[in-house]
Amino acid sequence: MKYGWLALLKRPIDGGRHWRGRPIFGASKTWRGPITVALGAAAVLALQAHVLHRIAWIASIELFDYGSVHAALLGAFVGGAAELAELPNSFVKRRLGVPPGGTARGLASAIFYLWDQIDLLLGFWLAYATVVPLTLLGVGATVGFALALHPLLTLAGYWLGVRPTAR
Repeated sequence: MKYGWLALLKRPIDGGRHWRGRPIFGASKTWRGPITVALGAAAVLALQAHVLHRIAWIASIELFDYGSVHAALLGAFVGGAAELAELPNSFVKRRLGVPPGGTARGLASAIFYLWDQIDLLLGFWLAYATVVPLTLLGVGATVGFALALHPLLTLAGYWLGVRPTAR
């Protein structure tokens, strides 16, 4: 994003449309996000399946058998779904007048912060569950992983200049 790569995909998902006088999702929700996340997730899951899955001790702690699925397709599916699952959050924020990258005030700030951490998981789980059965351990692991890493990745994106805010 910082270097303008894939500029062709930097088109708002909502097509710039408004609903009740406000953007549906906002200009920051573009096709570049779901497509690049889908491609990145495809690459990561393919790497896990073809490299890490073949190392016995790592394979023994996998949350599911990577050898039982087409890892790249599953990665693309869950990655794209996770990114698209952020759209309802953006829709609600635009209705409340919260600008893209901005924060709400008061109790809404805490609610949106938590929602920002888990919305992508909802899309991930819905897509994932169509291929691999969900387990309590898997859900717990992804919640823990997201709550720990999502804020760190957001902060890293800000430091690298690819995000306008650190939140």
